[in-house]
Amino acid sequence: MRSIGTLTRADLADMINQQMGLSRADAAQLVESVLDHMTGALQRGENVKISGFGTFLLRDKGERVGRNPKTGVEVPITPRRVLTFRASQMMKEKITAES
Repeated sequence: MRSIGTLTRADLADMINQQMGLSRADAAQLVESVLDHMTGALQRGENVKISGFGTFLLRDKGERVGRNPKTGVEVPITPRRVLTFRASQMMKEKITAES
């Protein structure tokens, strides 16, 4: 059922199916709906916070000069928006307690 080392959409849908009794199709649709809502919020420039889990943050990075590590040639890096994830303190504690 679960792929080794990676939790997938299908894995989430299977868990919802088993634990909540929703049909596989309804569970998959639920997972897709949640991910679509999160993606939509991020596209609108909103951060997404899931209490007890973490926050998906958007950051605008300005233009800067980078260097090709192989040749040493300087190249401009264009401004861009990046997505970062910051785990909540509760999540950090759960992860570090289990290792």
